[in-house]
Amino acid sequence: MARRLYNRNRKRVTGFITAGKITPHVWRLREADIIEALNAQGCNAKKIKKISYLKHQVSISYWDKNGGVCSGFFSYRIFARWQFAVQRLVHNCGNTRDLQNLKNFIEYEFAHYPYLWEIQEAIESTLELCASELAALESYKRNSHPELVGVS
Repeated sequence: MARRLYNRNRKRVTGFITAGKITPHVWRLREADIIEALNAQGCNAKKIKKISYLKHQVSISYWDKNGGVCSGFFSYRIFARWQFAVQRLVHNCGNTRDLQNLKNFIEYEFAHYPYLWEIQEAIESTLELCASELAALESYKRNSHPELVGVS
């Protein structure tokens, strides 16, 4: 009989919103940014009629280029502001352990939510850059200044 190992101290990885790492429902997005994101989704938006910020998504009513009113629920992940929020989380990691924990969140996000390839690529690039910078910094602290090890 196979025995399952269970670690009570290990937190279950979830999405950024559920974990409270990003709170987009308090954002106030610019109309131009919303129109750009909607058009990237193929919505053909011309002007925003109404926006309702919900915890996990945003409800948007808009006029399309044919003069019709359309509406829908959209993930915050389609907006550039989301990309910048995730990149800020990456940049704020103080060591490789924190960055690895954040990488677990990012991998969960990419596996469970649709991302525009441009946004996903920008986040992955930021993650790689910060990982190499933190690894180099930690190596420097270990090799050149042993008294700095453990100082973030």
